[in-house]
Amino acid sequence: MKKLVSITIIIVCSCLFLNCSKDDGNGGGTSTNEPLSNQELAVRDLTRSMNLVDTAVAHYFTGPSMKLSRYYNPYTKLASGEVGSVWMYTSSIEAVNSILESLTEMKTQIPDVYQTNYTKYVSLLKKLYDNIEYYAGTYTLTSFTQTREWTVYGVNRSNEPGKATVTGFENVYDDQQWLIHELLRSYKVTNSESYLAKAEYLTDYVLDGWDCTLDTNGNENGGIPWGPGYVTKHSCSNGPMVSPLVWLYEIYRGKNDVITYRKIDLQKKRYSVTEKKADYYLNFAKKIYDWQKSHLIMTSGVYYDMMGGVSNGQPQYETVDGQTYRKNTPLTTPTGTAYSYNSGTMLSGGTDLYRVTNLPVYMDDILKLTTSTFNTFASKDANVQGYYSYSIDGFNDWFNDVLMRGYLSVYDQNKASATALESFQNNLDYAFTNHLYNGMLPTNLLVGWSRTKANNNVESLFTFAFASEYAMLSHYVRQKTDN
Repeated sequence: MKKLVSITIIIVCSCLFLNCSKDDGNGGGTSTNEPLSNQELAVRDLTRSMNLVDTAVAHYFTGPSMKLSRYYNPYTKLASGEVGSVWMYTSSIEAVNSILESLTEMKTQIPDVYQTNYTKYVSLLKKLYDNIEYYAGTYTLTSFTQTREWTVYGVNRSNEPGKATVTGFENVYDDQQWLIHELLRSYKVTNSESYLAKAEYLTDYVLDGWDCTLDTNGNENGGIPWGPGYVTKHSCSNGPMVSPLVWLYEIYRGKNDVITYRKIDLQKKRYSVTEKKADYYLNFAKKIYDWQKSHLIMTSGVYYDMMGGVSNGQPQYETVDGQTYRKNTPLTTPTGTAYSYNSGTMLSGGTDLYRVTNLPVYMDDILKLTTSTFNTFASKDANVQGYYSYSIDGFNDWFNDVLMRGYLSVYDQNKASATALESFQNNLDYAFTNHLYNGMLPTNLLVGWSRTKANNNVESLFTFAFASEYAMLSHYVRQKTDN
């Protein structure tokens, strides 16, 4: 009973000011500094996540169609006229999924909180999925093996559901992959078959983009281009598919469900193959993981942005037996910035592959990648003494969120990731104590807000990332308790 009372106090405090401290309205305040148990900390983290999401939904979304503003400024209280992309929109789904996972995991410990909030966020989740259809559109694609009509998600929002432009550069495979990742999380936490069906449909679309043309040795050239309109093959259009494919394998493991897909023989003829879904999904997860590892890993142990080195950036086509197909474009050069998320997806993917295969190669990979990513992307004492800083340039706040997912996934196998996870916890807590303003956190968690009010626009992508991180850290804290 004492524990339950203590947890309830934490929840009440968090709901009021997001920390149990005297707050001046600008995020500052003097903490009580009374240590929290891991269970209390888990509840606090989850509650902060829910408050961040509630604030974000109120500020970034407009109308019943949930039109997403890319930016909101808590000082000017203005949302931008610029509309967020489908990738940014998906980050809101990520945050809600993280909340639902934590609520479900703590159902027995905090039943009142679960009862109050689970249905609320399931409803919000459905609303988000309903309105992501403003990014949906239909077109006909000629891929490496077939010509087929698809309904997928374009970069930009249209004025009507299902009417978005999804051709050319308006369509990238990684946007579909981030959504697949969240659809499968939603399926696991709600048991809604519609989420699974949509995830599998989009998975078919993405894997249709796999370069299954053969080299002179009869091996697949491999890799998924950034999008149907691109020839370069990126870390972000390959690595993010590994974990979802492993999850699909786990869903269908031991079942007789089959899938039919297309391949290419040595004479360039296209043909159909039928295989059990479980085998298909796991084999593809391995193929994609192996392709990225063999083509894009740096000597430092983290990952390049893409394979390039091509003079003609337009997809090329060939005719075989009177039918037109996309042909392979040889790529020669790994290049681009080592973004944290490209290593984060491989860390998560390698961990998931190890969990289902128990192959030592994946364990070796994730142990090395845990160390190399932290050495590369974390910098101690750069902004605040004793704290680790991560780059915030461009979209790095969200890229770092994906990296944190990787650290969380690997924790059971490699407790060395605890240092990285604690750094994310500490940075968020520092921002809450020192920089919370009107329910929002700044882009730079350790440095805080600009003195020029107009410069305090915060990406919706980042706000939802911070919320997701807090909910995921709630899971990490409970893992520490269990261990």
